[in-house]
Amino acid sequence: MMKILLMIIFMIPLCFMTNMFWLVQMILMIMVFLFMNMSISVYYNTNISYMFSCDIMSFGLIMLSMWICLLMIMASESLLKTNFYINFFLFNMMFLLIMLFMTFSMMNLFMFYLYFEGSLIPTLMLIIGWGYQPERIQAGMYLLFYTLFASLPLLMGIFYIFKFSDNIMIYFLKFCNFDLYLLYFSMIMAFLVKMPMYFVHLWLPKAHVEAPVSGSMILAGIMLKLGGYGLLRVLIIMESISLKFNFIWVVISLLGGFYISLKCFCQVDMKSLIAYSSVAHMSIVIGGIMTMNYWGYLGSYILMIGHGLCSSGMFCLANINFERLNSRSLYINKGMMNFMPSMSLWWFLLMSSNMAAPPSLNLMGEISLINSLLSWSWLSMIMLMLISFFSAGYSLYLYSYIQHGKYYSGIYSFYMGVSREYLLLMLHWLPLNLMILKVDFFMVWF
Repeated sequence: MMKILLMIIFMIPLCFMTNMFWLVQMILMIMVFLFMNMSISVYYNTNISYMFSCDIMSFGLIMLSMWICLLMIMASESLLKTNFYINFFLFNMMFLLIMLFMTFSMMNLFMFYLYFEGSLIPTLMLIIGWGYQPERIQAGMYLLFYTLFASLPLLMGIFYIFKFSDNIMIYFLKFCNFDLYLLYFSMIMAFLVKMPMYFVHLWLPKAHVEAPVSGSMILAGIMLKLGGYGLLRVLIIMESISLKFNFIWVVISLLGGFYISLKCFCQVDMKSLIAYSSVAHMSIVIGGIMTMNYWGYLGSYILMIGHGLCSSGMFCLANINFERLNSRSLYINKGMMNFMPSMSLWWFLLMSSNMAAPPSLNLMGEISLINSLLSWSWLSMIMLMLISFFSAGYSLYLYSYIQHGKYYSGIYSFYMGVSREYLLLMLHWLPLNLMILKVDFFMVWF
């Protein structure tokens, strides 16, 4: 694990040289292939070095982080065209990647917390530095304070665990069982805010709407997964109390997911709609993790990977339209099929993955999560039916609204998709739909 980390660190000087924008991206791509060929075990932690290690859950999420980071550079060509602080942008990317890599590969719970919070800084920089409207400052504050407010109890909880077990290595803590109310709430609240759970989700749509395309991609692709990863790691040490209290989170998530799905139909901003659909998907993931059963754990992991690729791709599409029309409004982005017929296909493909159509990973994840929630209580069937139905509903609403209809008469000049954009979408969609062939790899890890 150290060799990958050093590779990212040694890429930092490249960020400050001239004309290195695409080289950094190419080196990231090489790094993805190097990492892909590392030998990891499905059943236990491998590649242990100092306090890093890698099991299948870390492997998938680190892989996703690297992949999304290289796609973020590919999507941000407009910064290169206008020469808008691209060296600092690349440095920010590398710093963010280091933080995410460390978060997902740490065995020490305190170091995990440190990098979990540290990944907030470059994201905040992205939103405040490269966002569009003046409201981005407010969005940044929302992001910062929602997350930090819930995180301090987590730090206290980690210190408490260290005091009583003289050990905060995640791998050894699975043999402990803490049956304490306050510890339970303080340990999981930070992750629920990060997910985000309904009631503490308001920072997400704000941050998405104000962020540049790269900020939205990293928020949807990786930041939401940090919460899920944390929950999967932490709930193991509080099994008995989780079985008493987890029903609260499952109920909030299912009801919230349904309500947010309805809320998606009220959105007139493309990015806002995609952001709210992320909240709806993550609510099912929270439900699955909180049932504490095998299917739920598997499904949440698969859906996190699937949603990371799918949601990130949809933000890229929204940005492609925004670059043409300088607007994200559904009223202005109409009749796009007339102008970009090939892009219409990509809209369709990513929208179908978003509503969990086969052969996407989202389908596999949702089937597992539905199984898990039904085995927990048959009553959850009602909400799951509604969430699944409306999920297809708002995906179709967004697609049909943008692609069909009479185009806006104020459009002056227009250019079609360029090969970079098609490649960018291809690199989102292919892994999302080809990984279903290797789904046995995801289904045996726990």
